Amino acid sequence: MNAEQLRECGHKMVDFIADYYKDIENFPVLSQVQPGYLRELLPGSVPIHPDRLEDVLDDVQAKILPGVTHWQSPNFFAYYPSNSSIAGFLGEMLSAGINMVGFSWITSPAATELEMIVLDWLAKALNLPDDFLSTGQGGGVIQGTASEAVLVVLLAARDRVLRKIGKDSIGKLVVYSSDQTHSALQKACQIAGIHPENCRVLKTDSSTDYALSPESLNEAITQDLTIGLVPFFLCATVGSTSSTAVDPLLALGKITKSNGIWFHVDAAYAGSSCVCPELRHYIDGVEEADSFNMNAHKWFLTNFDCSALWVKDRSALIQSLSTNPEFLKNKASERNMVVDYKDWQIPLGRRFRSLKLWMVLRLYGLENLQAYIRNHINLARHFEELVAQDSRFEILAPRNFSLVCFRLLGPQGNEECANKLNHDLLDAVNSTGKIYISHTVLSNKYTLRFAVGAPLTEERHVVDAWKTLQDEASTLLRSL
Repeated sequence: MNAEQLRECGHKMVDFIADYYKDIENFPVLSQVQPGYLRELLPGSVPIHPDRLEDVLDDVQAKILPGVTHWQSPNFFAYYPSNSSIAGFLGEMLSAGINMVGFSWITSPAATELEMIVLDWLAKALNLPDDFLSTGQGGGVIQGTASEAVLVVLLAARDRVLRKIGKDSIGKLVVYSSDQTHSALQKACQIAGIHPENCRVLKTDSSTDYALSPESLNEAITQDLTIGLVPFFLCATVGSTSSTAVDPLLALGKITKSNGIWFHVDAAYAGSSCVCPELRHYIDGVEEADSFNMNAHKWFLTNFDCSALWVKDRSALIQSLSTNPEFLKNKASERNMVVDYKDWQIPLGRRFRSLKLWMVLRLYGLENLQAYIRNHINLARHFEELVAQDSRFEILAPRNFSLVCFRLLGPQGNEECANKLNHDLLDAVNSTGKIYISHTVLSNKYTLRFAVGAPLTEERHVVDAWKTLQDEASTLLRSL
């Protein structure tokens, strides 16, 4: 393909994507297809001769899009947002066009250096401690997801302690978290070889708004020390998946510091909001942490994937994850003049992800990014007010950011019936195709989650979503 053919095909693809966004509100938000639908529509083997791009795009329209759940729809209120934007899309396009593999500085110096600069920018926007900047002993690195972020710091923490007590003591290592911590930690422990019986999942409840209690952590650590185990890692959360619970970082950090425990803060969803000065207090105490993570691809208008991880001591990552085969050796690396991000992550290869984050920061500016987040919070507040005005519903957790946890009340004293009622309500509203929401369980109560965060969502979408919920609730209640 020459430059003119690229230009022609590129224009057609941009037109297709622009039309998709123009029409996105008309699609059922949750795909309504049945499992295996696509195998019935596509050939069983690769074509022998090339197809035209127009024919491929026709198939995307007719066969692929019906099987897509539209995460960028203004009526998508499930899970947490996975933001896209023109700035992010353009950065992704440019990264794909350049298509370099920047595992070490020498393989594309701009990729490494831009990543260091952009993550320093973002750290300053979040008012993170200087210890997390690349100008000191720490620094930032873009991982694919928060799951990768927690894995690499868990490995660094594991190896740091095993160098002191001996590698045969891995069976004594203990990890701590609350029962609201993302399941990524469990998977990281499985990969890292932490014994399942040494993973302390500490119970939370509504009395602390589902935040981890420092007292329960202290008690668990004391018990483990008494029986000869080695506490070495705590994962705290700012904006938990179920309810946006916020763990008390300062108190937890003091406990970890006094016990030599690596303290990781997972702010995958809510971290973005802390660029707003009035919300920065949610990460007060982050100065006690060894590592901090937020997903720019969730609520920061940066196309998936782009998960920012900062550490205070980059040497801990490098000691755990570095490899140095002959074919990768070069003068800049051997003289310790540069950062090689291959030693800060699991895979060797890495994409030029900093390019899209750089473009988002430049093309929006911090002021517009703050306004974007504040708008979603205001929309969620409005939805919360609508729920509170309907006596058939109740709010189940504080709305810290842009997530509202609520449920339809069932017959008094019959939790089993109430749980089934809300399960049925979830299925009913999602089956309409008008909106998509998801659920969790809080204090054994089946809970509906309404997360505002899609870039195109306006107040009218929130109001219409509430009407859909009310209408389906009325239908269910009449059938009781």
